[in-house]
Amino acid sequence: MSKSARPSYQCSECGWTSAKWVGRCGECQAWGSVAEALTVRTAPRLVRTEAGPVSSAAVPIAQVSVESSAFRSSGVPELDRVLGGGLVPGAAILLAGEPGVGKSTLLLEVAAQTSRYQRRTLYVTGEESASQVRLRADRTGGVHNELYLAAETDLGAILTHVEQVRPEVLVVDSIQTIGAPNADGVPGGVTQVKEVAAALIRVAKTRDITTIIVGHVTKDGSIAGPRVLEHVVDVVLHFEGDRNSRFRMVRAMKNRFGPVDEVGCFDLGSDGITAVTDPTGLFVENHLARVPGTCVAVAMEGRRPMLAEVQALVTPSALERPRRTTSGLESARVAMILAVLQQHCRIQLASKDVFASTVGGARLAEPASDLAVAIALASSASGAAPPQGVVALGEISLAGEIRKVRDLPQRLAEAARLGFRVAVAPVGDRSGQPQRRTVDGMTVLEVADIRGGLIALGLTGSPRPTAPDTD
Repeated sequence: MSKSARPSYQCSECGWTSAKWVGRCGECQAWGSVAEALTVRTAPRLVRTEAGPVSSAAVPIAQVSVESSAFRSSGVPELDRVLGGGLVPGAAILLAGEPGVGKSTLLLEVAAQTSRYQRRTLYVTGEESASQVRLRADRTGGVHNELYLAAETDLGAILTHVEQVRPEVLVVDSIQTIGAPNADGVPGGVTQVKEVAAALIRVAKTRDITTIIVGHVTKDGSIAGPRVLEHVVDVVLHFEGDRNSRFRMVRAMKNRFGPVDEVGCFDLGSDGITAVTDPTGLFVENHLARVPGTCVAVAMEGRRPMLAEVQALVTPSALERPRRTTSGLESARVAMILAVLQQHCRIQLASKDVFASTVGGARLAEPASDLAVAIALASSASGAAPPQGVVALGEISLAGEIRKVRDLPQRLAEAARLGFRVAVAPVGDRSGQPQRRTVDGMTVLEVADIRGGLIALGLTGSPRPTAPDTD
């Protein structure tokens, strides 16, 4: 068999190959990640076509037992909520997040809670020493006899620990620090990550070990390493949060055993990480009096309605180009709402500085928050404060109309549960006529357009210009 070596170039982020060097990867669009890699060109081999041995005989699907794959609680209710019920034996879970967000703290809490259920857990760390992890476990109360700890960076040593400990749950922190001696490249490279992931998943499937793997992320927030890593695992979780806030969220991006639209909320403190079952209080301030420029929106994080307060400040500008500053809101949607207010509500904002933000570091990206943003901006521009205990939800079109939003009953029920008395919402009747109705003791004001919503709250009374009569 003739072999010939030829130079090629491979991306260290995703594994994309090219015949010539380029500055930007053609797959993941990363700059400076393409480097030369020597590949060996071999003659093509014939694919084996004869029959081979099988691991187990095929049976009708109705006869396959599901008892061994039943959900088992991780001891962390918010994580069970995201996973769809708990940990599944033999499942491979990938948890990714930015450095310092709290991935190791969360998984140490999961390992400690799992071991309390008399389920042996093996925590393998490749980024810290065993004594460092023990110090964090002492601080968070995670010391238990069924929790085993090992500091290893060699794949063979990890497999030996699995053979000796025989755990039900395996945590590997992180896959970028584990190296396989028989694979090319350095730990964290494309080839190394593929080999290590394949070996860990193979052990997880054959021994029914729930394996949780920690992965790093790139500058743009995507999971580092080859994209095949996300395909071979069963669950992909993103752990995200603002460094200036203690609030953290776990979001499922892929889940073979449950929904992918669930989120879990956590509070990261000095004594560990705790679940937050009602995070609304973190994003809503308690004002003693009516305050101009504020309004509460009802956003959906997965299947959970979450209330967040929007604050706006509109002031005269001394600059030729007024400033538009946003925090926690999309600047493009805020600019669109400003144009709608000026065009359809005759609120002059072209010469004003506009500042809009959310409370507590919340991020509102869905269009259902448009109406709350518009009410906060109009309130600050006019100086009139909206009534206390008001929430607003609805998408604003360029024509100034209020569009319907999904999960409206769940949003209204959550606002009523938290004590809000008035809600401004889109028209829900098929006739299209605004109505006033009561939901769980809360008055719902249905409006058809943004001007009607501002009038209903007493924020503007200016008449809308009409076309002259031509008769």
